[in-house]
Amino acid sequence: MNHFLKVVSGSCGRNSLIRVVAIAAAGSGLYYGSSNPDSKTRISLSIPATLHESVLVQRQMSQSFTPHSPFISSDCWQFGNVSLVSSRVNPASSGSIKKEYPVTKEAPVKEETTGDVKDGKDSCCRCLGRDTIANAAARVCPAVVNLSAPREFLGILSGRGIGSGAIVDADGTILTCAHVVVDFHGSRALPKGKVDVTLQDGRTFEGTVLNADFHSDIAIVKINSKTPLPAAKLGTSSKLCPGDWVVAMGCPHYLQNTVTAGIVSCVDRKSSDLGLGGMRREYLQTDCAINAGNSGGPLVNIDGEIVGVNIMKVAAADGLSFAVPIDSAAKIIEQFKKNGRVVRPWLGLKMLDLNDMIIAQLKERDPSFPNVKSGVLVPVVTPGSPAHRAGFLPSDVVIKFDGKPVQSIKEIIEIMGDRVGEPLKVVVQRENDKLVTLTVIPEEANPDM
Repeated sequence: MNHFLKVVSGSCGRNSLIRVVAIAAAGSGLYYGSSNPDSKTRISLSIPATLHESVLVQRQMSQSFTPHSPFISSDCWQFGNVSLVSSRVNPASSGSIKKEYPVTKEAPVKEETTGDVKDGKDSCCRCLGRDTIANAAARVCPAVVNLSAPREFLGILSGRGIGSGAIVDADGTILTCAHVVVDFHGSRALPKGKVDVTLQDGRTFEGTVLNADFHSDIAIVKINSKTPLPAAKLGTSSKLCPGDWVVAMGCPHYLQNTVTAGIVSCVDRKSSDLGLGGMRREYLQTDCAINAGNSGGPLVNIDGEIVGVNIMKVAAADGLSFAVPIDSAAKIIEQFKKNGRVVRPWLGLKMLDLNDMIIAQLKERDPSFPNVKSGVLVPVVTPGSPAHRAGFLPSDVVIKFDGKPVQSIKEIIEIMGDRVGEPLKVVVQRENDKLVTLTVIPEEANPDM
């Protein structure tokens, strides 16, 4: 090396010597990068033509004196017009080393507006970024409202109830909980009069309760405004999975602009699991923190879409909150528009979804139980009901409803919709695999049931 420096110093002068030292420093960096398998360093050098020949001479000299070791791999790195020699310690033999090095991979780039992380062709559209929850809340926040309605007891004003809601249409339609804006006597709604509505921007309106349903606890409030109103977008709850991130928004204890976040704990928590009687209902269970005043507020996914209506929590526990799925709420809104109320068909059947374990247990108890892989079991038929008149028997297994195969009670409810007084064909499988086709005419359910 000393000989080389003397040659270069004598032939190229002081400036050239400095350039050579710079090249040597770059070579040290290459040695570090090649000895570190995780290194992604890229180095570019511009070498004057006057030094090209001298460097090549030194390269030849270094190659002639480089010892050959089975634990050292020597690779020639090309930078511009000059090749530099680098050595890397490697447990493999030099014969097994490829003379190619991968191009540096670009770092993932975060999309700030959606929280997505993109990496070339691959992208993760559901990744939780730094601003994901903040962005989701920002999309819905302007449409979240605070509701205040009078409370009465025996005709005497006893205070005001508080709740939340969300504007779901720019015409001033607000989606909220029925118990926030309506007093119920049994299951029949008693109007509370006008409802005070306060927007996040401070504007106040007098709202009118258009519709309310006791069983689903969903209500629609309407306000009129001469200026534009913000509206939140409705999503779909059917795409939610346990573990998905969600955001609960509302005005607990009159504290506007309150946002809490959590995950979906269960997507189909049955009302019977919560000890609630009456008609069958299903809820979204989350661990979002909600309190008095959150009722009626929106449950939002990370795309900033409403996927549920917060309705209640377990008072003696933390992280047990429940919301009406937006898919169910949307159907109720459709019935409000179509019928002015919710029409629910009634068959008079107690039903149970079957699975492999239940079927095996029933077969063990009674070998004559139908050989089915799925379906809906009928354990009880209400006397005098439409199902009783149609000929349903206990232990029937419903396998087709209105010509469509069914595997769950939910599917039967969806098929019936609001079809009251319309004959429906039902195929049941009985003991010893006997198939029977029945015709049932649903009646409208008693609202007090």
